[in-house]
Parts: sequence; C-alpha cells; structure tokens
Amino acid sequence: MLVKSIMAMLIGFILAVVLAVFLIPFLKRIHAGQSINVYLKLRHREKEGTPTMGGLIFIIPTLLIIVILILMDKIHFSYTLLIILFTLTSYTLIGFLDDYLIIKRHNNKGLTQMSKLLLQLIVAIIFFYLFMKGDNEPLLWIHSLNIKWDIGFFYGLFILFVLVASSNAVNLTDGLDGLAAGLSLIAMMTFGIISWNTGWLDGYEDIAVLAFVLVGALLGFLLFNVNPAKIFMGDTGSLALGATLGAYAIMTRHEVLLVLIGIVFVIETLSCIIQMVYFKLTGKRFFPMTPIHHTFEKKGMREADIVRAFWVIGLLAAMLALIYGVVL
Repeated sequence: MLVKSIMAMLIGFILAVVLAVFLIPFLKRIHAGQSINVYLKLRHREKEGTPTMGGLIFIIPTLLIIVILILMDKIHFSYTLLIILFTLTSYTLIGFLDDYLIIKRHNNKGLTQMSKLLLQLIVAIIFFYLFMKGDNEPLLWIHSLNIKWDIGFFYGLFILFVLVASSNAVNLTDGLDGLAAGLSLIAMMTFGIISWNTGWLDGYEDIAVLAFVLVGALLGFLLFNVNPAKIFMGDTGSLALGATLGAYAIMTRHEVLLVLIGIVFVIETLSCIIQMVYFKLTGKRFFPMTPIHHTFEKKGMREADIVRAFWVIGLLAAMLALIYGVVL
C-alpha cells in the first residue's frame, strides 16, 4: 500500500509540473488574470493580473491518471470512486464557470452568490441520491467508541451542509499564496491514510489512490503557487478541493473528524460569520478584516509567515485526527 501511494503521488506531481509549464504561459497569453478586490489592492497590488484557473493544474492530471489506472486495471471503477469523481468533476465545473466569467468581465463578478450556491446544492443533492442508492445508512459514526447514530432524514441535510460548507471554506481560505493549496494537501493526505484503513468500505483502495494522486498533483501546483505565486487556483480549484474533502469525510464516515482535519478552514469561515453577525448587530467590525488571514496581514505579519504558521496548525490538527481516526 505504501509503494502504491508513493507511486501515485510521484506520477501526480510529475504530470502537474509538466502541465503547469505549458498552462501558465497560455493563461498569460489569453489574459486570464486575477482581478484583485478593491479592499486588497493596496497590499496585494503586485498580484493583479496573475493567471487564475490554476486548479486545472492539479485536477486534469488527477482525472487523467485515474482514467489510465482504471483502463490498465490497476484500480477498480468502484461505486465509491464514482461518487468521489462525480463530486470532484462537478464542483470543478462550477468553479471553472465562475472563473471564466470573472476573466471575461475583467472584474471579480463571476457567478452571483445565489446562483453559485444553487449549483452547489444541486450537485450535493445528486451526491446524496447516489450515496443512498449505494445502500448506505444515514448514520453519524464515532469509530473509536463504535457509536452509530441513525439521524434519518436529517442526514440528507447534514450531507448538503458538509459539501457546501467545505467547498466554500476552502474558497474563503484561498487568499494568500500557497495557503489553501498547502492546507488542502495536508487534509487530502490525511484522508488518503484514513481511506487505506477503511477496509469495510467497497473501493477503499481506489479512493485512497485517488487521494494520493491528488496530493502529488497539489505538490506540483505548489511549486508555482507559493509566494510569489505565478498562478492562483481560482474557484476552479478551491471549490473542487473543498467539496472533495467533504466527500471523503462522508464516504469514510468521518464527517465529524473533518472539523479537526480542516481546522484552519473552519477558523477562516467562522471569522467571516462572526464579522458579519457582529457588524449587523453593532455596526462595527470584530476583526480588522476577514477572512482572518487578512487580519494578521493588517497586524504587520508577512504573507509567507502567515502561510507557514497556518500550515503548521493544519499539520498538527491532521496528526491528531490520524491518531483518533486510525490508531484509536
């Protein structure tokens, strides 16, 4: 299993780097540059025009490698793998459409928040249908205590929340060079290890290989995304990564553990919610700026230092999650 995982990461890394070498100049030629929010232009002026849609750098190689592995009969096209691939592909398309509209209009106005949310919900509903058709039970499962809680109809609402919340949480976190990509790499590797240890799940080896291919591809993308970034992942990447993490949590029955594995994503999202509620109640800001990584910027921390600190927090949380999810 270890050798297969390492090979999957290596192949994903190589193809992502090769694709990036050709895709970044192409995106520059077609002027697929990022428009910076007016509130960030003073600090992030140099990022204006950096190519976006970089999520394609790790998503295309991942899908291509998985298809090749299936055709070579190295992995099986299991029902579980189908659901994960459906989630990854669907949220990629939503993000791609949003990025395309932003590039076409040369501003930050892509899909409206309502239309983006509606598309995410539609995919989440299809996910729930596929999930239940696979003879899965509506259970919240605490593995270490072997507690299974049947919540019936509410599990469907819970799945919708997990997918939509996780996709938007990664999207919110994607504001500093390498931040979302590095944290997603850590989280995806964690779920890859967890997947290897879910022997009761049909197709567990297949989705584990997919996770490690994506980890390798993310590592290749990070070569071009760390500060100073040569390309941004855009919604094409962030929505897909968040939803895929949510899908892994649901399929491996570690939905609650997702909160710990993605603790930085949770903190970033909570900072936005607290800011919005506090402002509506008082007319004042609770934080200087949200998501919270911008607060640290306003306090004078260097971008690279913030990213490294958040990576460390994400890694420590992932290690705790593995102790709970695999060892215990």
